[in-house]
Amino acid sequence: MRQDPDHFGEQELNLVYVAKRLKEALRLEKLLTDSGMDYLVEPDKYRGGIIFQTERVGAFFYVAPENERLAREIMQRGGFSPYEV
Repeated sequence: MRQDPDHFGEQELNLVYVAKRLKEALRLEKLLTDSGMDYLVEPDKYRGGIIFQTERVGAFFYVAPENERLAREIMQRGGFSPYEV
């Protein structure tokens, strides 16, 4: 379920996905919500492009560290490739 930052308090959250399109972000939100997973989604900037790099805005999805493994499994079953450092 989508949560506000206050829900997680001072806890450090782990980035699990960066959605580059609205349709993709909405699909992932539905998947995580239907699974009962608590997550935070915030807009942020990333660099995209191969030849001409530009700064773009995406939806960054975060989960609590203790839920990261499960969130990644849910995402993979749903056809998403989780963010890797």
